[in-house]
Amino acid sequence: MTEERMSFRAEVSRLLDIVVHSLYSDKEIFLRELISNASDACDKLRYEALTMPELTGEDTDFKITVDADPKARTITVADNGIGMSRDELIENLGTIARSGTSAFLEKIEEAKKADLTQIGQFGVGFYSAFMVAQMVEVTSRKAGSAEAWSWHSDGKGEFAVEEDDRTTRGTSVTLYLKQGEDQLLKEDTLRLIINRYSDHIALPVYLNGNDKPTNRAAALWLRNKSEITAEQYKEFYHHVAHAFEEPALTAHWRAEGKIEYTALLFVPGMRPFDLFDPKRQHGVKLYVKRVFITDAAEGLVPNYLRFLRGVIDSEDLPLNVSREMLQHNPLLAKIRQGVVRRVLGDLNKFADDKGAYAGFWANFGAVVKEGVYEDSEHREELLKLARFRSTHGEELVSLADYVGRMKEGQDAIYYINGDDADALARSPHLEGFAARGIEVLLLTDTVDDFWPGAVDAYLDKKFKSVTRAGQDLSKIAPADGEKDKTAAKEEAPASDLSSLIALIKLALGDKVKDVRSSDRLTDSPVCLVADEGDVDLHLERFLKQHNQIRTPSARILEINPRHTLIRKMAERAKTGGASSDLDDIAWLLLDQARLLDGETVTDPQGFNRRLGDVLTKVVFAEEK
Repeated sequence: MTEERMSFRAEVSRLLDIVVHSLYSDKEIFLRELISNASDACDKLRYEALTMPELTGEDTDFKITVDADPKARTITVADNGIGMSRDELIENLGTIARSGTSAFLEKIEEAKKADLTQIGQFGVGFYSAFMVAQMVEVTSRKAGSAEAWSWHSDGKGEFAVEEDDRTTRGTSVTLYLKQGEDQLLKEDTLRLIINRYSDHIALPVYLNGNDKPTNRAAALWLRNKSEITAEQYKEFYHHVAHAFEEPALTAHWRAEGKIEYTALLFVPGMRPFDLFDPKRQHGVKLYVKRVFITDAAEGLVPNYLRFLRGVIDSEDLPLNVSREMLQHNPLLAKIRQGVVRRVLGDLNKFADDKGAYAGFWANFGAVVKEGVYEDSEHREELLKLARFRSTHGEELVSLADYVGRMKEGQDAIYYINGDDADALARSPHLEGFAARGIEVLLLTDTVDDFWPGAVDAYLDKKFKSVTRAGQDLSKIAPADGEKDKTAAKEEAPASDLSSLIALIKLALGDKVKDVRSSDRLTDSPVCLVADEGDVDLHLERFLKQHNQIRTPSARILEINPRHTLIRKMAERAKTGGASSDLDDIAWLLLDQARLLDGETVTDPQGFNRRLGDVLTKVVFAEEK
């Protein structure tokens, strides 16, 4: 069959360009990645052979070989695993079919400096071969197939595929080394690399035809913790997660009793770029008595812990359990309960290290808060783990911190939702709370629009949004120095204010649900709030953007009776009654409130006209 040439998908070409043209001190990790891929291929075939033993035939001893040829200047990594078909070679080696790839690569390119830990987030360690190779050739024959195929590329934009005469199943990856990489051809060098990076691989790795494996070939997770070094844990994480950075947290335990299983799980040190891709699944591999079953067992790990990487090895599940049977297996549900309980407990201990935990929360906090919304059984533990930005300062705060600082007379945990914490901290909704020294949580993740309503309360303190009507702050004394400042501000007389409120209601009609005097405002003239029972402001905007609602709810316009503009308007309303000037100012104030809440002006032409008219009258009044 003639050779068929194809172009890499754009994302692969860009990734290869970043890999090839970046300088790394640890180029040798290419061998770790190729051995790791070979191990995965053997694991997958071992599982398939449980129900289809004909796939392995007489060749049931899985192994990986690494062979160097100094004369040809090549290194070949081979396995007798599941192999790949022609289409799989093209799909696996020529495409990165993952949501958000392009956007993420743009960020890396903009940074001008490629970071191996960032590239590792793609799970495409195969391409690390091009750091040391000028040409890479892959031959593969899928188990159960009579056809074999060859793939080769110089990593410069194209690859070729053609039929091959390979007679055995599995895959061989041959690297034709670049000039200057001859050190990698030495057996001692390769042995050191394998011992350093692949000692934990549960399959034997044979070097240059030696009869004795170079590695221990023992499942790391089954060893005693006392026998495992921090470096070995790290390298196993690199293997199982196809990652390059250090894990943030390692959890290794054996559960004994009614159900027995061993777990070795890691919290990544970096957030995967596709963490919020709806198609993303957890990265915990399920084994039964050391036999790989699946890396996507539904129900093994809750969705809000989908960042976990690692291995769970069960002693009680049947060896021939199918992936379909796993969905409703009660033993799996019990393992899940144990895993959640242990991981949340370890995270709670980890939280004592505020600096390290802040990094974890920045990476995965939004995902953990999904659990607060979804998992009522573990909600209390999850709330203990939660951290927030607040008006108290730059440091993240826990709910326990918040409750411990609550003011005398305060009976609720106050929060505000938005897109940017710094912008939220300047919101007029917070003015009355700041005047009384009341801390407010600044919530900026999408899930923050949903979980407070599901939780209702923490330590008997209800969650309340500051953008809702009905906030009674009168029971809380002003902060030091604020009492005199507030008292010094003259308030519009009640009768004048009533007249103004009536005129504003008349002018704005059904564009507002009500107009009320505000207790929350100290410096701003107006703000919009949601009525009790209505959807909160930020959540409604989110739902509107996703076409969940078409017509937004009318809001309550609160006016500040101590603001100079409102006092002047109230005075004018009492003496002059309704006027076009007051109507225009009322509309401008409504638009101002909308803009402060991140909304758009609903009538730009009307806004323009009113603003021009009011400014003109102000200018001419000054001239007179």
